[in-house]
Amino acid sequence: MSISFNDLNLNTALFSALDDLGFTTPTTIQHKVFPIAMSGKDVCGIAQTGTGKTIAYLLPCIKQWKFTKNKDPQILIVVPTRELVVQVVEAVKKLTPYLSLIVKGVYGGVNINTQALDLEEGADIVVATPGRFYDLAMNGALKTKFIKKLVIDEVDEMLNLGFRTQLRNIMDLLPDKRQNLLFSATITEEVEELMETYFNAPVRVEAAPTGTPLENIEQSFYSVPNFYTKVNLLQYLLAEDATMTKVLIFTATKKLADQLYEVLEPNYAGAAGVIHSNKEQNHRFNTVKQFKEGVYRFIIATDIVARGIDIAEVTHVINFDTPDVPENYIHRIGRTGRFDKKGIAITFTTTKEIPFKEAIELLMKYSIPELVLPDGLPISELLTEDEIPKVYMKIPYIKPPKKDERGPAFHPKSAKNSKTNVKVSRKDAMQKKYGKPIKRGAKKK
Repeated sequence: MSISFNDLNLNTALFSALDDLGFTTPTTIQHKVFPIAMSGKDVCGIAQTGTGKTIAYLLPCIKQWKFTKNKDPQILIVVPTRELVVQVVEAVKKLTPYLSLIVKGVYGGVNINTQALDLEEGADIVVATPGRFYDLAMNGALKTKFIKKLVIDEVDEMLNLGFRTQLRNIMDLLPDKRQNLLFSATITEEVEELMETYFNAPVRVEAAPTGTPLENIEQSFYSVPNFYTKVNLLQYLLAEDATMTKVLIFTATKKLADQLYEVLEPNYAGAAGVIHSNKEQNHRFNTVKQFKEGVYRFIIATDIVARGIDIAEVTHVINFDTPDVPENYIHRIGRTGRFDKKGIAITFTTTKEIPFKEAIELLMKYSIPELVLPDGLPISELLTEDEIPKVYMKIPYIKPPKKDERGPAFHPKSAKNSKTNVKVSRKDAMQKKYGKPIKRGAKKK
């Protein structure tokens, strides 16, 4: 029996907004979370990227929001990245065109005083990164005493990024009487500890167990020897496959992302982008915008983009490097095949990365099919600096002599310090100076 949004007892304003967006059927996480969140209980939602988590927590929060003359926020949504702040703010605006609800987003990398002035005008919902929210709260720009609902999205990623202290500080600032909604792709010991300390008997809602391969994503991998052969294979696939119109390419590090971009950009001028945490905020926003609008055929990214960036109709995800954290593979490939559309995920794996692939398969309980390298593909013998085998010279250990074999400590004095003080009589001094002895005169009477 299929469930529609009519079964969720939404108000007219939300129904109209969903209808404008063309949404008729809630996802698994959305229809499971809604009644529990509406009951006022704390929620722990376990769901992968692309399952509709944002709308899952926004619907009950907005449904229970009530207009007041107070300008201070009633709902706080904490997310790990500035890109996700922008995305959630946009999602709130899309769901509230028929409500007089004000939403504002705050994040680091911009002038905090400008954000403080903006918040003085009031906000019903604040979407924030942990560090910037805490700074604004401590500066007095944000009052927390009226917050009734706290949403923490992508909490496992927040802990990975080092926001542990800020999260605890934020929850200590908030009123004790509040509802907590936590969403995570994985439940680690740290997440468990956080819930045990600050949550009140949260109800767990699981949309899809972590590691379950998404059925509408076709997965495969190539065995590739090195970086430059991976580049050759990537260029071959882009040239031969016309369906690769919107491609996300993931690399293991920021350095590799820049390196790959420098190699590819001359051949794809104006159609390629790169994004990672070292890039300036405006560059990151503009890159995502160009990709969404189809200006860029592909963007090269690190795992920060795998979490929360909602880019519709990504045709392919290419793991240029096999991720060493199995869960990151799930987040990466979840950027394609969204909302019941088909997606394709291709992974390049070197011999060194085989253990990473095996760990991913163990997590998913699924064997990723291997594809044969195309005929005539140039196999490069050129290695990057990181791929060149390192030769470590063994430094011989010289045993120090035993104490009784050592000689006494001796340091010869300098010429200046080696002089001997000699007492010179006045008679000798006068003789040396005047060439004759100088006698004192007779004493005056």
